[in-house]
Amino acid sequence: MRLLAIETSCDETAAALVTDSFLVESSVVASQAAAHAAYGGVVPELAARMHLERIAGVVKAAMASLGEDYSRLDGVAVTRGPGLVGCLAVGASYAQALAAGAGLPVVGVNHMTGHVLAAELEDPQLEPPFVGLVVSGGHTDLIHYRSHQDVELLGATRDDAVGEAFDKVARMLGLPYPGGPEIDRVAQAGDPTRFRLPRPVLPNFGFSFSGLKTAVLYLLRDLGELDDQTRADVAAAFRLAAVETLCLQLEAAVEQTGCHRAVLAGGVASNRLLREMARSRLEGLAELTIPAPALCTDNAAMIGAAGIVRQRTHGFDLHPFEIDPGLRAYA
Repeated sequence: MRLLAIETSCDETAAALVTDSFLVESSVVASQAAAHAAYGGVVPELAARMHLERIAGVVKAAMASLGEDYSRLDGVAVTRGPGLVGCLAVGASYAQALAAGAGLPVVGVNHMTGHVLAAELEDPQLEPPFVGLVVSGGHTDLIHYRSHQDVELLGATRDDAVGEAFDKVARMLGLPYPGGPEIDRVAQAGDPTRFRLPRPVLPNFGFSFSGLKTAVLYLLRDLGELDDQTRADVAAAFRLAAVETLCLQLEAAVEQTGCHRAVLAGGVASNRLLREMARSRLEGLAELTIPAPALCTDNAAMIGAAGIVRQRTHGFDLHPFEIDPGLRAYA
């Protein structure tokens, strides 16, 4: 089976070809980061308009290896939620119209499940059960992925997602958007022990990053004008606090569930310190799979992987489906 996958949930217009052996035959991503940088974050109306302008060209580029021959496809997979309503509508409408015109079935999938199942693209031998830590700009979730039809949400953030906290702290430090990669870059030259920040570990695998963000705000207020080294030290202290919080909860979830496999997924999973610390803390406890950085940030290959699994477990969608901006269930 070969699927054309389409992703437009936020500010990346993406298309990919993925087979049922989790082979990525093509993957094209058109980033909007530069367009949104001037606003310090994603502007939903601008993002939707840019998807409209780009989606046909991105799909054409992804299909180039097949000579744009849609008869060589077995179906189309597309993100139906969660995400920004206007952005989701562009991708879902385009995918369903394309599928109808080409006589192909279509399957709508969960964007966050796509992040998790990007691990299948990294390791096609990966099988449930496993514990998943899903970290992005909008989500910080710990899940027990028992099977492709049984996923339990163990815990989630009570306020800011960790990716949102990275973006907001970056803004406090005068760093450009997107903030996560900038903090990761600046923190490389910093001393993470110069400033002590809280580790907000909550009961029942909960997270709360608003207090950590506020602690950085008060620290910066007390420090006054920053030189480059102090900015790097604050960035390093924040990054260490956030990453240790995530890894403490991930390790606890592995121990409680008894899983011998774990997955780290989502855009924040491209953070270098998080990747290193998660591997170190889980050594001897669980086999950890982390997708390559390009598969952690939003892309359509992960939607193809989720589409393959969704088709196997539920079949293709029999009727046109509606988008669901607040979609939560992973299974």
